[in-house]
Amino acid sequence: MNRSVIAEAHRVVVKVGSSLVTNEGRGLDHARLALWSAQIATLMDMGKEVVLVSSGAIAEGIKRLGWKQRPKAVNELQAAAAVGQMGLIEAYERSFRAHHLHTAQILLTHADLADRERYLNARSTLRTLLALKVVPIINENDTVTTDEIKVGDNDTLGALVANLIEADALIILTDQPGLYTADPRKNPDAEFVHEAVAGDAALEEMAGGAGSNVGTGGMITKILAAKRAARSGAHTVIVSGREPDVLARLALGEPLGTQLITRQAPMAARRQWLADHLQVDGKLVLDAGAARALLKQGKSLLPIGVVEVRGEFHRGAVVACLDEHGRDIARGLANYSSDEARRIARKTTAEIEGILGYVEEPELIHRDNLALL
Repeated sequence: MNRSVIAEAHRVVVKVGSSLVTNEGRGLDHARLALWSAQIATLMDMGKEVVLVSSGAIAEGIKRLGWKQRPKAVNELQAAAAVGQMGLIEAYERSFRAHHLHTAQILLTHADLADRERYLNARSTLRTLLALKVVPIINENDTVTTDEIKVGDNDTLGALVANLIEADALIILTDQPGLYTADPRKNPDAEFVHEAVAGDAALEEMAGGAGSNVGTGGMITKILAAKRAARSGAHTVIVSGREPDVLARLALGEPLGTQLITRQAPMAARRQWLADHLQVDGKLVLDAGAARALLKQGKSLLPIGVVEVRGEFHRGAVVACLDEHGRDIARGLANYSSDEARRIARKTTAEIEGILGYVEEPELIHRDNLALL
């Protein structure tokens, strides 16, 4: 790796983990927030557009509420998030104001990104803020989130935002130098990975579990985030946030951390929206021939290739397509409800009308409404 991809990036998403903005979970580290604000201001002076995805709201809320430890009850975590989000944004606004920059708070859930109209509205708002040279500060809306609408961790949220605004790069700042071939704390032979291709299956085998008692993600979430960001053409850099002036040095081309590059063409906007669905209404299990037709031949999904229909969904719902080994290979908009899909599964197109009494579409999912993962 001779040069950081950040040097050539114009639009960048920066994700800062909990361990880099809090005092070991005991409230915000205001000095650290001031450093991040200064570094982002430097990037903007260099002509880059920057979106910040920052953790820290729950930790700040716990401190403000005087609690001694992180609660486990969902309602208490949501209360902490509501209280702490005020402090997080207040601290960032003050820090960025020192550099004559305005900030904007954006709270998202998966439901905001799964609904096509809300997705486009969020995209338009973020692009407008960037054009106005405002720094959007994004977090998951933990105050209202449930398992059904939850993104889950800010690594994934950072990748979704990178997809949403078609960023050139995602920088994941963590408390580790980057990715190793094994856990360096347990294996002295572990080697540092300077550069790899995002989405390489070997990377997921290397990644371990969470290494911090503050955040919710480990290295595996970062690897999967890089894979997701690559779908819209964004490169990812996983790097230690404890490196002095790390953002500016990356922007000047210094090869820090682990660089995960993308070699795939960016997905079209509609297919990108489909691929970004973390939760789906149902699942279709395909036989080998149907999976091959989707993956290798760019075909639509016909009912005859479906061996099982899982879940309950309506016509137009986003469903997942699984191969016979259970691997998630695609997302698509169903032309038939789950009940209808079960009745026509393993049947030819010519048989649909005889079974249902009508034909909505000859395909269960048309290739124009299908996104391969």
